Amino acid sequence: MGKEKDTKINHTVYNIEDVGQVQIADEVVAVIAGLAATETDGVAKMSGNITNEIVSKLGMKKLSKGVKVTITGTQVDVTLNLVLNYGVSIPKTSQEVQDKVKSAIETMTGLTVSEVNIRIAGIQMDYE
Repeated sequence: MGKEKDTKINHTVYNIEDVGQVQIADEVVAVIAGLAATETDGVAKMSGNITNEIVSKLGMKKLSKGVKVTITGTQVDVTLNLVLNYGVSIPKTSQEVQDKVKSAIETMTGLTVSEVNIRIAGIQMDYE
């Protein structure tokens, strides 16, 4: 028979003043990070691994493409793979992405972002 697919969703659990629990899937944090990054001027797109690239071409684009999230307790580490527009300042654009991603995750989830690591995977020319 076929292999069973692992459907476990990683998540963070919060107890809110004895009323109940809030669970945040890792995928949600990754989507927040990806959206914040792509809203930054100078960022052309996210860059994923080859599997993500193939999935995108098939029309099943994921908003978390190019984002790796590690959650330990209430601490979050994020790694983003970005393609920047040609001519932008890499240090300045990277700093803006780091600030936006950190702010978005902390505001929307209540988690503390300890690191936002940026990997520049490519440069997009104007004619692409």
